[in-house]
Amino acid sequence: MMNDAPAIERLGIPRYNWWSEGLHGVARAGLATVFPQAIGLGATWDDDLMNRVSTAIADEARAKHHNFVEKDKRFIYQGLTLWSPNINLFRDPRWGRGQETYGEDPYLTGTLATEFIKGLQGNDTTYFKTIATVKHFAVHSGPEPERHSFNATTSEEDLHDTYLPHFEMAIKNGKPYSVMCAYNRYNGEACCGSPRLLSDVLRNEWGFNGFIVSDCEAITDIYKFHKIVETPEEAASIAVKAGTDLECGKVFQTLKDAVNKNLISEADIDVAVKRLFTARFKLGMFDPKEKVKFAQIPYAVVDSKEHQNLAVEAARKSIVLLKNKGGILPLKKNLSTIAVIGPNADQWLMLLGNYNGVPSKTITPLAGIKQKVSANTKVLFAQGSELAEGMPMYYPIPKEVLLTSEGQPGIKAEFFDNSSLTGPPLFSEITPTLDANWFDKAPRQGMDDDNFSVRWSGEVRPTQSGTYRLGIISTCNTKLYLNDSVIAKTVYHFRDEYGDPRLRKSIPLKLEAGKKYKIVVEAIETFADAQVQLVWAAPKPDLKQKALEVARQADAVVMVMGLTPNMEGEEMDVQIDGFRGGDRTSIDLPAAQQELIKEIHALGKPVILVLLNGSALSVNWEDEHLDGIIEAWYPGQAAGEAIADVLFGDYNPAGRLPVTFYKSTSQLPSFDDYEITTQTYRYFKGTPLYPFGYGLSYTKFVYDKLVVQKIANDSLRITAAITNTGDRDGEEVVQVYASQKNSNSKKTPIRSLVGFKRIHLRARESLNIGMQIKIPKGFLNACEISIGGGQPIMSPDATSNFLTTTFSLQ
Repeated sequence: MMNDAPAIERLGIPRYNWWSEGLHGVARAGLATVFPQAIGLGATWDDDLMNRVSTAIADEARAKHHNFVEKDKRFIYQGLTLWSPNINLFRDPRWGRGQETYGEDPYLTGTLATEFIKGLQGNDTTYFKTIATVKHFAVHSGPEPERHSFNATTSEEDLHDTYLPHFEMAIKNGKPYSVMCAYNRYNGEACCGSPRLLSDVLRNEWGFNGFIVSDCEAITDIYKFHKIVETPEEAASIAVKAGTDLECGKVFQTLKDAVNKNLISEADIDVAVKRLFTARFKLGMFDPKEKVKFAQIPYAVVDSKEHQNLAVEAARKSIVLLKNKGGILPLKKNLSTIAVIGPNADQWLMLLGNYNGVPSKTITPLAGIKQKVSANTKVLFAQGSELAEGMPMYYPIPKEVLLTSEGQPGIKAEFFDNSSLTGPPLFSEITPTLDANWFDKAPRQGMDDDNFSVRWSGEVRPTQSGTYRLGIISTCNTKLYLNDSVIAKTVYHFRDEYGDPRLRKSIPLKLEAGKKYKIVVEAIETFADAQVQLVWAAPKPDLKQKALEVARQADAVVMVMGLTPNMEGEEMDVQIDGFRGGDRTSIDLPAAQQELIKEIHALGKPVILVLLNGSALSVNWEDEHLDGIIEAWYPGQAAGEAIADVLFGDYNPAGRLPVTFYKSTSQLPSFDDYEITTQTYRYFKGTPLYPFGYGLSYTKFVYDKLVVQKIANDSLRITAAITNTGDRDGEEVVQVYASQKNSNSKKTPIRSLVGFKRIHLRARESLNIGMQIKIPKGFLNACEISIGGGQPIMSPDATSNFLTTTFSLQ
């Protein structure tokens, strides 16, 4: 009943670790196809694509699992129970983990989650391909620093109108076999010890018949931080009796003592154990391999050409065109000179988001642009600024400054066939740089890929004096020594740390030009990925000046700015201006980036801003002054190719915002206020920067002939004609909203999404589209139905590309 379940040898039951990840690709288990982060998948508004993406993820998970089992590998991240998708509502843009969700709307989230679940679990009547775990049930969306002790409080109306509908859709329609309960309390009850949430609502009301797993150490929180009970035995007992069957953690090891103290019965424990073994049976773990069709999936599907192409398609479909002044986009491929500027322009790691796998290759925005333009076009690059004050950019330490201890160019690597760096090395070699990636394999055939270690040693000789930060990007347990002192280390297990952790803490060092500094990196590999890269943040005194120089030479400037998962994410200790513990205190771009954008704009060149981020940004000045703005999220391995396709017109963008882009946090209540007042487009009465559902195209769509018919007490049939009036083929996301005109409720949404469909229309083509929609619960009489796309209603006096009619429900 704990995630790392030991073998039961007398019954022939092997060890199994229940913890595996598949949010947007198989994560932390070596080579995998990496799709756009979940928020980007949400921006596709494409339920068919969601199913195809999750099918690919499940195929890779199956193939990798059986490959591991053949080698008797049964470690964390190697199983078939995937702790995805995260379907919490992104109710406030300050939440760092919002990037893992599909956005702020219950209907959009529930629809996309349903298809994601179906793809993960497969369509066999006997076996699951993998098991999907819907999380985090149920009222959970920050703040990250307080999540282990926080009590989210809401009204019953908010619970049923905002926080439960998408979970209900996912459970009833997708039928996931696993649910993860959340860290926090809800209205005083620990979510992982709540009979109301786990038994009354989830099992009895919705008919969920799978198993419930705790978030990691959430059972510890019940007694240690929530202080609902005093002892581990009591915490374990109330969790199991409430319905939590599996713990990520170790408190459940006290259950035997809890039985002896009459806190829980063996019968209660039997219920949980039966649910867990049912899951393993339904995965085919105890049947002959030839009986389980999913066990026949070949390893060749991992990183296959088909999956690589799907990653490109998903990345393209996730991109949202926010501004295109005077049709500046698409750019011409034969411009004389293009300047690509920005801290996110040529960084591979940040493209992947968090809970990510490791692809065979990534295409950065800079690389994608270089591949796209004509042979005669010059592409000039400058970083321009750091991400933020206190958050420098790291790059691989160049070969020109690395020497072996004997003075040869490069760095010496010694490989050991154990995880303790002991005994004589199995072999050694000299490489120009330290940039190793063995994925889920070993450095040499015949070595155990989960039991080896490597020591790199040499000297660094800087070419300029100044303040440096040295670090490591690593998925191994790694230490970096400089002159025999540890200056950075990684411990790869629970989170997505890369660096010390995430390179933030690497110590500022004064290094002198021409002086030699002894450097040693030790990496120990015991499970999952095997990757090590030696990086540094070197002095960059002329960052802005170099950017201005390349911009002056250019016909157009593409600025690639935004955030990274090193700044926003799960329970982090980032403490820089605008960020707190993984969350954000401001939704502005960091000041360093704003200043650079304004100075580049002042040159009078056409400027296109490409944003890479996992949450909404208040780019108010940029929207007012720049020529074009593209939102690309964390686009995954194919980022640069997809961005270049949109910039240069090989793909007509049709992504739509799954969240509201507010003008500032002043438009929002306190971040820890879970009562819905102005949060999300459904209740927001102000004017946003960009509304939920917003997104431009290189063509134009016109709606006509709206007809609404009642076909059941809670269902309407909606038809309309849509015409692509432009000269380009393109896709449109048809959106249908319902509004209650007269309501008895004190809190009625201004409008609610009730239907959507992504369609493709050739230039000048018309299409009649029909949709059946369900009327939201509680609608009593007349409702207003709106259909359209691209430019939803932003405020009562704003114009939009929507048709609206009032329909009587009587």
